[in-house]
Amino acid sequence: MPAPSNLVINPTRLWETLMQTAQFGATPKGGIRRLAASEEDGQVRTWFKNACEALGCTVQIDRCGNMFATRPGRRNDLLPIALGSHLDTQPTGGKFDGVLGVLGALEALRTLADLGYETNAPVMIVNWTNEEGARFAPAMLGSGAYAGIFTEEAALGAQDREGTTLRTALASIGYGGPEPVATQRFQAMFELHIEQGPILEAENKTIGIVTGVQGISWFEVTLRGQEAHTGATPMHLRRNALLGAARMIEAVDRIGLANTPGVASVGLLENRPNSRNVVPGEVFFTIDLRHPDAASLALMEQQCRTALSAIAGSMNLDLDQQRTWHAAPVLFCPTMIECVRKAACLAGLPARDITSGAGHDAAYIAGAVPAAMVFVPCLNGVSHNEAESATLEDCAAGSQVLLNALLAYDSQFA
Repeated sequence: MPAPSNLVINPTRLWETLMQTAQFGATPKGGIRRLAASEEDGQVRTWFKNACEALGCTVQIDRCGNMFATRPGRRNDLLPIALGSHLDTQPTGGKFDGVLGVLGALEALRTLADLGYETNAPVMIVNWTNEEGARFAPAMLGSGAYAGIFTEEAALGAQDREGTTLRTALASIGYGGPEPVATQRFQAMFELHIEQGPILEAENKTIGIVTGVQGISWFEVTLRGQEAHTGATPMHLRRNALLGAARMIEAVDRIGLANTPGVASVGLLENRPNSRNVVPGEVFFTIDLRHPDAASLALMEQQCRTALSAIAGSMNLDLDQQRTWHAAPVLFCPTMIECVRKAACLAGLPARDITSGAGHDAAYIAGAVPAAMVFVPCLNGVSHNEAESATLEDCAAGSQVLLNALLAYDSQFA
């Protein structure tokens, strides 16, 4: 049967939920520090579990900490339709990145419950573990393990910079579940997310119909020179690892500029011994390369390797550069994209097709089941920042389109 026209989400309730959960890991500047498998992550997970169970959902957790909250449908012979994202954040993250996708899905289910509407297929909300990759690299470990990109053991064995494994961290907060990864099956997934870029806002569009995700390659670089006294070592005799890293960072930036619409960034840097009167002897930094075209991304990787090797050689520095993560460009399911398109039209919202510049759990899940995404604007395109901001109206619009898309996909099972 067609969905009734009164299935309209509650914007105020969604906003209050976003602000309430933002207290788990709240920072003085108004953001969130909620690293994967941290104490704060454990707190928001428990809140989420309780909220889903209050709706009559069954909540199950796999060994990688992925959480699956399932609401029955009329036809429980069908696999669930999933709505999902993540609740972990960057060290200085905002209130909406990932969180909107989980809580917008929760609001959709609350709306169904309010009106007593029963979908044909079961509906599932998923909270994926370590999407950000801020604590455990690489990113998207939970969804990657589910989709077979990583083995369960590899994901659980990932270590943070202090040497703590994901397995140990999940156990410490009580969210290392008993079920093997991918035990909980679903047939398709929609993910709601802020855009994390400026396009929708610049064009006054409320909804981004995401057609795919650009490819990503991460590198870890260690550069070694010679520690020496700054006052006693002549400039021409120094092997300054930090100076070499600075030149490499400039080279990475040039590679990004030369390969638009690709981007290239260095976001993490550690300098040793980090003393004011010692010539730096070792530097560790990371490189993030992205491009929507696979061949162009491969070219950027080669350019990066060549440039770094040349700089190290010219400065008599020892170089170790390793690719730690690669995700190929992804195209989403045309059928599900069309559901999002119809959902935005039904809600009367201005929309446009868009390619995601950021990686998302849906990118990995798309290799296992059909997937698609919904974007809403964020202020000035700013994300991964405590200043990250989105309006109540846009968050509500995203949750409404998510619900409409779910119902459009579910209608085929009537």
